[in-house]
Parts: sequence; C-alpha cells; structure tokens
Amino acid sequence: MPWKTVSLVQARQQLVEAMLARHQSLQVVARRFGISRKTAYKWLDRFRRGGRSGLGDRSRRPHRFARQLDPGRIGLIVRWRRRRPFWGAKKLYQQLRRSGLACLPCVRTVERWLKRRGWVRPRRHRARRGPALPLPGLTQPQRPNQVWTVDFKGWFRTGDGVRQEPLTVRDLFSRYGLCVRLLPNQEDRAVRHTFQRLFRERGLPQAIRVDNGSPFGGKGALGLSRLSVWWLRLGIRVEFTRRARPGDNGAHEQFHGCYQREVVAATAADRRAMQRRSTQWLASYNHQRPHEALGQRTPAQLYRPSRRTYPHRLPALRYPRQWPVRRVRNRGHIKWQGRLRFIGRAFVGQTLALQPSDPNQWQVCLGRQLIGHLHAHDHAGLRPARWLRTAPLKV
Repeated sequence: MPWKTVSLVQARQQLVEAMLARHQSLQVVARRFGISRKTAYKWLDRFRRGGRSGLGDRSRRPHRFARQLDPGRIGLIVRWRRRRPFWGAKKLYQQLRRSGLACLPCVRTVERWLKRRGWVRPRRHRARRGPALPLPGLTQPQRPNQVWTVDFKGWFRTGDGVRQEPLTVRDLFSRYGLCVRLLPNQEDRAVRHTFQRLFRERGLPQAIRVDNGSPFGGKGALGLSRLSVWWLRLGIRVEFTRRARPGDNGAHEQFHGCYQREVVAATAADRRAMQRRSTQWLASYNHQRPHEALGQRTPAQLYRPSRRTYPHRLPALRYPRQWPVRRVRNRGHIKWQGRLRFIGRAFVGQTLALQPSDPNQWQVCLGRQLIGHLHAHDHAGLRPARWLRTAPLKV
C-alpha cells in the first residue's frame, strides 16, 4: 500500500472545507485534525481573507525591534567605517558624539552592528599567566636508573624511501643504551607503547630528561604533554632542558653522533633490516665499546635494571577530603560552578583537585604537583603554571 502524504497547506484546506460544510460540529472537526478550536478559527479567518494563499506559513519576525538601530545612523556608521577601516566601535562612537548626533546609540550597540556586518572578529579569550615555579635543577646521577635521557634523533629514510624516526633512550650514569627504536612518526601512541615495553624489561627510573619538543613537552601548564603527565603518574620526575640548549643533554647528543656515523651513514633496505642493524649496534655499544667517561669500562659493567617495577595500573591519586575533585573530560575541560573550564588536553582523563586559596581562587593540583590557578570569573579557564627559567643547576 503506498504512503499517503499531505502537505500542511492541503491539510489546512481540508480543515476549512470540513468547517464550511457544517456536517459536523466545530469541536468534532478540530478533534479529528488534532488541533484546538482557537486554531481552527484562525485558519478559517485566514482563508476568508486571503483564500488558499492565506493558508501558508507566515514569518514570525516581529514588525519592530526595541533595540533596532535607526537606518540613518547605520548609514553614518557605514560612511565613517569606510573612511577609517581599522577603527573599532569605541572610536566610531566618539566620532558620532563629535558630529552632534542626537539620541546616540551606545558603544555596545555599535559593536553589535559591526559584528553583524562581519567587520569585527570575535576576540579569543586567552588564559592569563599563572604562577611561576622555580625550574628544578638537572640531576647529576650517582647510580644507574637515577636519570634516563630521551630524545628523537634526526629522521632519515631507508632504502625503500620510507621515513624513519629513531627514538633513543639512555641511562645517564652508566651511558647504557636502553633503546633505539625506529618509529614511523613521533606521535604519543607509538612512543608510549615503546616505553611500556621498556619499563617492563628495565623497570622505572627516578627521572627522565627530555627537551621541550613534541611529544615530550606541550604548550599547556608547566610545558607538560600527555606523555609527560603519564610519566608523572608513574612516579617519574620529568626534567626539561632549556630551550635551544642541546648542551643540557650533551651526553645524549654524543650518543646520537656515534649512531649516525656507524649505522645511519649506510642505511638498510627497509625498516626491519635497519631495526636489526640498530639492535646489533646497540648491543656492541653496551657490551664491547669502552667509554672514556667510565674509565674505559663498558656501560654494561655499571648498569643494572631498576628495582622499581612497572605497575599494571596507575597508582590512584589521593587528596584531602575537603578538596573538590574533578575529572578532566575528553576535550580538556572540567565542570566547575555550572560552567566548563578549560584545563588542558594533556590532562584528559586525569583526576584533579582544587585547593581553595581565597574566596575567588583555587589551586589546581595533579597529585602533589601544582599546575595552575582557577579564578571564578575567568572565561579562559585555567591560569597555567609555568617554569621560571634559570641556569640548569646540578643537584
């Protein structure tokens, strides 16, 4: 059976015809069409005034707006705006005042009209500067696994033309090369998977030293990224070197130089062959190559795996009961005082605590780490904490 489709105009015409025929009472006809008697009288009145064309929908736009700007004043604003294309609402308002125009619109009305014409772009709410924390000094290791250095060596292409991104990890005290892994890119997922395997094999270090580039560093609070936040949750301290200062991680750069000369200078045919060569070279570097900084001993003679084992689950964050706790949503926001506040994408999925410091300000903490301040009247969200950059002290 085919579907029967009736337009609104046809249905209203059938309603009017049934009312004019007077075979049934108005109440029965209105009930049959599912409308009230008042609505039925409305369509009957429109049909008598305009015929079938009166049964169509009409615009609900009001005839007069209480805050509508006079066309003459609009024309004056247009002329001044064309003369001064870089003037905003405040300057145009002052020019209208100088012209002696009566019944002036307010500045907000001029700005709203400029936005409606597309002459003013909406301002982006930028986060205000948060607290400045002293940058921790770089640790001078005294034993293995006290500091691991991590970096990406410059990319290269194998014989098949595929780009390779070598991720290198090294123990700073023993100079032991922990990992040389060829990755297709520098995305967080691939790097995290590599570290999961490495943590299961070698345990957890006390600190990891990285530069400020992606995926180790970010643009949010304290320069943290999702990867470095994950390290913090594992109880690993993250040490950032100074920007444009490769000497802060000079030993790791020397490691890259050896890898470049002895392996990358003659690339293999594909990634698998190149990874096999890199693994063989790393074993030779750790067990056969004497190191001058170690008194001509090999790194394997000093390195021992860490006793800190990799946990199957991240340890739970514990806060005082009186602190409000919020979980960061998938876009980096938390719900606070009936409004979404942006914290940062690096903290997605993390549970943060808000410690009140005064009636309109809270300190936002990830565990014991302060990541910024949250003010009641800030539309941009978190005022992220930042490191106060100083000379890299040795501790």
